[in-house]
Amino acid sequence: QVQLVESGGGLVQAGGSLRLSCAASGGKIASYIMGWFRQAPGKEREFVASIVWTGRTTYYADSVKGRFTISRDNAENTVYLRMNSLKPEDTAVYYCAARPDYSGSRYQNEGDYGNWGQGTQVTVSS
Repeated sequence: QVQLVESGGGLVQAGGSLRLSCAASGGKIASYIMGWFRQAPGKEREFVASIVWTGRTTYYADSVKGRFTISRDNAENTVYLRMNSLKPEDTAVYYCAARPDYSGSRYQNEGDYGNWGQGTQVTVSS
């Protein structure tokens, strides 16, 4: 199973941008659907975005559509989340997740993914 490590979080002003990275080791992510989730204080973990193994199909939560972009580099074994026009409500711990799957399906529940990183904090100030 792959191990995932997120990076790139930090403190940013509203309207700013960040790019999160998720580096995988212990296996190749080329056969995995990769996802990003987030969890704000006092709230449940929620789906943000996912990308199928080819990178050709992506899915987004309505709250981030048009502002966030998920991408992957299978050769580098890394997945990215570009976040633009950040809002204070985007403040959360962001987690990378992996699911071994060659389909093009949308998976947006925590239980759909078996591999998780430790998370990276994103704080957006108003």
